[in-house]
Amino acid sequence: MGAAEIRTLVTLVEETLREADRIIQPPTRKAAAVAIIANPFAGRYVDDLEPLIAIGEELGALLGERAVRALGVPPAAIESYGKAAIVGEAGELEHAAAILHPRLGAPLRRAVEKGAALVPSAKKRGGVGTAIDVPLGHKDAAYVRSHFDAMEVRVVSGPRANEILVAVAVADSGRPLPRIGGLSKDAIEGRDGLR
Repeated sequence: MGAAEIRTLVTLVEETLREADRIIQPPTRKAAAVAIIANPFAGRYVDDLEPLIAIGEELGALLGERAVRALGVPPAAIESYGKAAIVGEAGELEHAAAILHPRLGAPLRRAVEKGAALVPSAKKRGGVGTAIDVPLGHKDAAYVRSHFDAMEVRVVSGPRANEILVAVAVADSGRPLPRIGGLSKDAIEGRDGLR
């Protein structure tokens, strides 16, 4: 294993089969892969957060690959992605930011093949059993409204005060029954990450 001191790994799959009394065919599916890791900087201020940045890169690959595998589809079939972290009470929000932002995205993009759009993210501080909504957006075009969504994750055993919960979520479709307009996934150009 890498630099991350992982205590728990959890994988969740959510399938929506019916919505508004209609059958969803094929079902919309989301998966999240979650790690609860030790926070090496819990309880103390440190200027150089490079160790957490490296952990973010490691977890981007591990969690991205686990989430894609949970849906049982080829990486190219993933349409949406997102990331989130909960830092325990002895940590700082900057610790979550160090994991999520500088380097987690590149290995996640490799896990889903491409990913031209920014990876939506959320972070918060919380204790054992705290839930977080992992925001989802289309991986190649941020303006695809049908894919603005989220997946709630919660692990009953963490994060403890000196831990960080890190989650990556993916989806192989947008929301069920989308009908608010905007750029359709069939019209994506995929050059700038927006359209």
